[in-house]
Amino acid sequence: MTGRPATVLTIALLAAMAVVTVLSVTALGFFDPADAGGIVWLTALLWALYAAALWTVRHIPPRAAVVLVIAGSAVLGASALAGPPNTSTDSARYAWDGIVQLGGTSPYAYVPADDALESFRTAWLFPASVLDADGRAQCEGSRVERTITVPSFVVLCTTINRPQVNTIYPPAAELYFAAVRATVPSGAAYWPFQAAGALIAVGVSVALVLAMRRRGIDPRWAALWAWSPFVATEAVTNSHVDALATLLLLVATLLLSRAGPGDMKRSVLGGIALGLSIATKLVPVIGVPAVLRRHPVSVTISALVTFVVLYIPYVAMTGLAVIGFLPGYLTEEGYDDGSRFALLSLVAPGVGAIVLAGILLLVTAVLVFRFADPDNPWLGQVVMIGVTILVVTPHYSWYALLLVPFIALSRRWEWMIVPLALTAQLLVPTVAVSRISFGVAAAVVLAAAVMRRRARS
Repeated sequence: MTGRPATVLTIALLAAMAVVTVLSVTALGFFDPADAGGIVWLTALLWALYAAALWTVRHIPPRAAVVLVIAGSAVLGASALAGPPNTSTDSARYAWDGIVQLGGTSPYAYVPADDALESFRTAWLFPASVLDADGRAQCEGSRVERTITVPSFVVLCTTINRPQVNTIYPPAAELYFAAVRATVPSGAAYWPFQAAGALIAVGVSVALVLAMRRRGIDPRWAALWAWSPFVATEAVTNSHVDALATLLLLVATLLLSRAGPGDMKRSVLGGIALGLSIATKLVPVIGVPAVLRRHPVSVTISALVTFVVLYIPYVAMTGLAVIGFLPGYLTEEGYDDGSRFALLSLVAPGVGAIVLAGILLLVTAVLVFRFADPDNPWLGQVVMIGVTILVVTPHYSWYALLLVPFIALSRRWEWMIVPLALTAQLLVPTVAVSRISFGVAAAVVLAAAVMRRRARS
């Protein structure tokens, strides 16, 4: 099937994805006790439609395909706006941090439940409690949890997760939170960050198409990001700030790939974009080895200066409190005792998993730094980010947003199994599913690598 029939079929598949996306968003998933796993089946259907659309777009003329890639990105992003977050409430914390900053208070200074911030509490972030038959205050509604205020110890209902800890987000993320909230009234709930996420997702799609056309890569590969249900879910519906970090890392990588031996301007600009990305989520630091070899000094200095400068105002206001919940998060996730490493803990339990993980990541970083092509660092990014995810096996799927644009640029489609594995273990959060999904992902990636090597020989 080629030409017009393939175009019509691809449009039909994208339309079906839009409809299923709306259904998956309006079903509350984890936050609806009556859902009974329906979101799992809808997600599986979305991935099946996505795979079919990727197959059919190969038979569409490139110019028409580019239009469909961008239009599909916009339509699927808009569809993902149909309802509130369905697997995460992180954007409630984003909103809170933004509101607090606009009120002149550092987001690192107090926990959300602190009475010092009572004047900032809005009804959607802190819904009123209700009295049960015994006259005790209770919290009702989806995404609402019960906590107590500090130091008055009064029952407080909130949609913010971990309301008793300081924020974990770095300064570039905090500036983004404040910027988004500055454009809307305090009563605006989840949609502002969802809309921002949709714009970022489309922005990445456009950047990929332009980069591919400039480098002679078939722009139809951009559909890997543009039509991904994973991107629609994590960047838009759940509006994770990782999408912004991904855009900045992509910009940094594109700039540095064009920075020749004497091109100081692009190397500095790329370093600044890299520093901004790391100052948005910290995780993009794993993208450094693939882009550092050609301009190690200028990139390192510009990235580090950018990172430090962004922190200075917050450190001046709150000192070491800017570290926030990061140490507690690492402990909570099981990285301090090695229990979080789903695959490595099978062969090296406890501290052994931490040591083995460190060795694997260090070796990978050295190899990527040594062998990544400075002109085409996409495969290096895929290997560094993908291997890190397979080694660290994070609980949260949205960390893999960083990986997807580089899968598209490198055309190593088999690595899409990694975000799929993360999605599976997020929706079915058991150790068995985690180990099976990550194990299958690792096996698929290794098998594809062997097959590619044999095909070249």
